[in-house]
This record gives sequence, C-alpha cells and structure tokens, in this order.
Amino acid sequence: MLNFNIRGENIEVTQAIRDYVQKRVGKLQKYFGNDVDSIAHVNLKIHPDKTAKVEVTIPLPYLVLRAEETSPDMYASVDLVTDKLERQIRKYKTKVNRKSREKGYKAIDFAATDETVAAADNDQDDKLDVVRTKRVALKPMDNEEAILQMDMLGHDFFIYQDAETDAINIVYRRNDGRYGLIETDDNQ
Repeated sequence: MLNFNIRGENIEVTQAIRDYVQKRVGKLQKYFGNDVDSIAHVNLKIHPDKTAKVEVTIPLPYLVLRAEETSPDMYASVDLVTDKLERQIRKYKTKVNRKSREKGYKAIDFAATDETVAAADNDQDDKLDVVRTKRVALKPMDNEEAILQMDMLGHDFFIYQDAETDAINIVYRRNDGRYGLIETDDNQ
C-alpha cells in the first residue's frame, strides 16, 4: 500500500491538492503489487517567479524512485512527475527482467501487465550503452583544489584522491549551484 507524506513550501496544501496528488501518484501502486508498503514523500514548492516545483521520492525495497518537475501550474507538475516515475518503473522492470532472462534467473514480477513491458521495450531511452571510456590518473589534492579543477574543466563532477586520507572522493555541482562531496568508504 502506498501512503503519502505531502509537504508544502510557500504553499498551503489544500485538500484538493492533496486529493489530486494521491490520485495521480497513487496510480503507480499498480506496478508495486499489494504486498509492498511504502511512503511517497511529496514536496510541493512555489517559487517567487510563480512556478511550481513538485518532488516525489518513493523508497522501495528494490529501488528508490525519485523525480522532480517544475512548470507554471502545480497540477501540470504533478502530472509530469507522475509520468517520469512511471517511465522509471517501466525502464527498471525491463532492464531487470532482461538481465534475468540472460542469466537464467526468474524474472522479478512487478504487478505490471505485458503491454507495459512491451511499451518499455520500445522506449528509446532504455539504451544504457557506454559510448566513451576515460582513464584518469588521480592526483592527491584537497576539496578546494578539486572544485577549482572541476570548474576549470567545465565539468559537473571531479574524481580525486584526498591528500590527507588517500581515499578516492568525488566533488560535484548541485542543482542549487553549490557543491557536494562524496567520500568513499575504505572499510571494505
């Protein structure tokens, strides 16, 4: 069963909005089956320029679904984000079932129909082909130098070796323009 946690930023979540979100996002329940209990975390936000941003995160036992969409209309944003989530589910199901068939495992059964699988097989964005491979020599440096290197290269992320810990880290540019750091766990 899909439960909802709906929050609003710069907007009061009215019963009409709550009902619409539950109706639209609740349609995704057909893909999960009745044995899956999860909470759909929905964040509704109105920006100063009057655009509406909708973020939905649904943690499931086998994957985390997440999508966000911004448009001039709150209801349109909910529709667009639901469509994105549905594409993610179909893509994941197709990929997992294809790998299962290749390796001889039993396919994972979502509660989807065969026409859903056929539609996902026809999606062009299912191709996850690696089109280029790069090798990099990791230079020991600190976070600030890694961010400068990333900015000089014009990339959205940069992999480097931390000078103090010798761990492999990644700095990246977030959607809000600030920077994030991913540290690897060396306890393996």
